Amino acid sequence: MSWHQISVVSPKSAAADLSDFFSDLGAVSVTYMRAEAAPVYEPNIGETRIWEQTKTIALFELEASPELIYDLCAQQFPADILSRWHAEILEDQTWERAWMEHYQPMKFGERLWVYPTGQEQQEANTVSLVLDPGLAFGTGTHPTTALCLEWLAEHDVTDKTVIDFGCGSGILAVAAVLLGAKQAIAVDIDPQALIATQDNAEKNQVTDKIKTYLVEDFTPVAVDLVLANILANPLIELSEGITALVKPQGQLVLSGILKEQAQLVSNAYQKKFTLNTPSIQDDWCRLDGIKS
Repeated sequence: MSWHQISVVSPKSAAADLSDFFSDLGAVSVTYMRAEAAPVYEPNIGETRIWEQTKTIALFELEASPELIYDLCAQQFPADILSRWHAEILEDQTWERAWMEHYQPMKFGERLWVYPTGQEQQEANTVSLVLDPGLAFGTGTHPTTALCLEWLAEHDVTDKTVIDFGCGSGILAVAAVLLGAKQAIAVDIDPQALIATQDNAEKNQVTDKIKTYLVEDFTPVAVDLVLANILANPLIELSEGITALVKPQGQLVLSGILKEQAQLVSNAYQKKFTLNTPSIQDDWCRLDGIKS
């Protein structure tokens, strides 16, 4: 199926109004992209932070008329807001297949391979995890996930019970089980994440060792290892609850933290944990340690 794609570059003050207007006109999706080389860092809880110059992109069914949509927008918005308007037909393609052309096997530490279907790695004394691109976050390509996978590959998790808090695709839960964990509990706020985790558990033949829960359905239990790859603000806000999930002398791995946020996150956990020096990759870091 093909689509009409309409994009408008505008100041961020107009982006939300454009998004709402496109939705009211029947857009099947509306997304934001940056329109200039300016980073946007993690927002505070409840805050939506976008770029000073933001590209608002709307997809409409092919039956829609871009000319009519423009005319309606022109009645609603000043001419300067629509000065960088662009409309084109977006041809359909298999997005996951296109993405996989650029998704290659990755090795973490000396023991763990992550690879897409059909690119199996045959290397002695290593574990291979099959993971294909999907809707839920977590393929190992982002530094926040890579830092956690490296930790798992470098530590003995044999017979341990693990919680993957904010599981996304379930990659950390699956990796932990493949590396010897007795059981992994995957928790997330998004039902899609649980579906992705269950699919990846089945693909890697570890379904019997992975349990999935929405946060509201999860009964807290203390375990040997907690992996929480989310973001700095939630890690700080949820520090008391996450701390309670770790047994005395249990291990904690925190990721999704920008380098400049490391001390703030450390402050929230250092009373209960002996934390190691942060591990850095690009602009991101991992904190890990042992509970007192």
